[in-house]
Amino acid sequence: MNFKNVTLSAVEGLNLEYLILKKPSIPKGTRDFNPEEVSRRNYIFNTIKETFSLYGFQPIETPSFENSETLMGKYGEEGDRLIFKILNSGDYISKVDEKLYSEKDSNKITPKISEKALRYDLTVPFARYVVQHQNEITFPFKRYQIQPVWRADRPQKGRFREFFQCDADVVGSTSLWQEVEFVQLYDAVFSKLGLKGVSIKINNRKILSGIAETIGAEDKLIDFTVALDKLDKIGEEGVKKEMREKGISEVALQKLQPLFSFKGSNEEKIGSLKEMLHTSEMGMKGIAELQFISDAIEKLGLGASSLQIDVTLARGLNYYTGAILEVSAPEKVNMGSIGGGGRYDDLTGIFGLNDMSGMGISFGLDRIYLVLEELNLFPETVSENSKVLFINFGDKEALYAMKTIKKLRNLGIKAELYPDSAKMGKQMGYADKRNIPFTILAGEKEIDAQKYTLKNMKTGEQRELGFSELEEALKTL
Repeated sequence: MNFKNVTLSAVEGLNLEYLILKKPSIPKGTRDFNPEEVSRRNYIFNTIKETFSLYGFQPIETPSFENSETLMGKYGEEGDRLIFKILNSGDYISKVDEKLYSEKDSNKITPKISEKALRYDLTVPFARYVVQHQNEITFPFKRYQIQPVWRADRPQKGRFREFFQCDADVVGSTSLWQEVEFVQLYDAVFSKLGLKGVSIKINNRKILSGIAETIGAEDKLIDFTVALDKLDKIGEEGVKKEMREKGISEVALQKLQPLFSFKGSNEEKIGSLKEMLHTSEMGMKGIAELQFISDAIEKLGLGASSLQIDVTLARGLNYYTGAILEVSAPEKVNMGSIGGGGRYDDLTGIFGLNDMSGMGISFGLDRIYLVLEELNLFPETVSENSKVLFINFGDKEALYAMKTIKKLRNLGIKAELYPDSAKMGKQMGYADKRNIPFTILAGEKEIDAQKYTLKNMKTGEQRELGFSELEEALKTL
């Protein structure tokens, strides 16, 4: 049916929604990336991958979806709610009896109709991988993984339902040299990206436990640290107010007072911690670990980053057992954390393999992208555009161009032919919109002379060159 000529009477009785052309869309919390964005993201990916490899990490990949039993129950009640479930194939509803169906309880029905789910993060699949392949793995096992994950979260600025995680972990070693290496690895990546002024903050779970013990709040460790972690957001009085609401006494808050003005060099902070926690065996152990890492980094040195002890840092407290790391963007960029990680003592225990200590970090790809963009740090050469476009004058000229294009591609020079013999202005406009830096005009005159007219799209300069001269020019310009 030709909808342009349809009259109102001709569509009477038809469902009008079939006649309305609905603009296509994508699910909320997902994104399309244009060629420039993909090139820039790949630039970050490749920089991180190259550094992971340089430090001896090996790549693995796990399936985009896992058995539900692998994921469910590993992230707490809130995490379980955010896991995307996959419906079973076939007549999945037939396994639900009438009584269960009538109850309309999704928590009871879901296991009957869904046996698989999209991965929520890379950590639990990695734990499953280590347990499943433990007899094939050489420990300590250094792995990196860069893959997408999915969360049924409420989309908002900086938070998506589909996004990439860039993780590196070492399992099977308790050595503190792993922490030292991860600090260096962070610094190496940000140095390669040209991102200076990055702050790598470090703390230790044992120190936080020691502080809670010293002030008499061992039973309120989580409440204490969750509030302390908000110091830079709600200030000293805000933290104290939240602690009081959680039942932490005024006496404990008085003992905690030195932490609110905890300043100085890393060495000075360690000295203050020793004075404060000298009665706590756990706290002193954490201080010793922190001092080892700090002293090693002091001797080895960093490039684009600085290592700063931050005793208020408490990310992932339920998960981490030793060192805790968080990476902050340069102060002139209001971005917050662009990476983080820490030491964990029992990653694989959730699958029955106990006492497998490890250390891991993650890069916040999307936030790193925004920081590089705001600071104009993406190199101009990051674009994957062709370097040269051959203008199409017709089939004879196109064949001459294609023979040359084949030679250039064999030399690693990105080249292409405009597919149609359209007007010159249209072809030049195409090269301009694509940001292709050079065009080549090869008409009858050039073919007879076995030459090429190379045009610089930025300056407008034109030169007639032989093939060897053209090759040299495209390699050097």
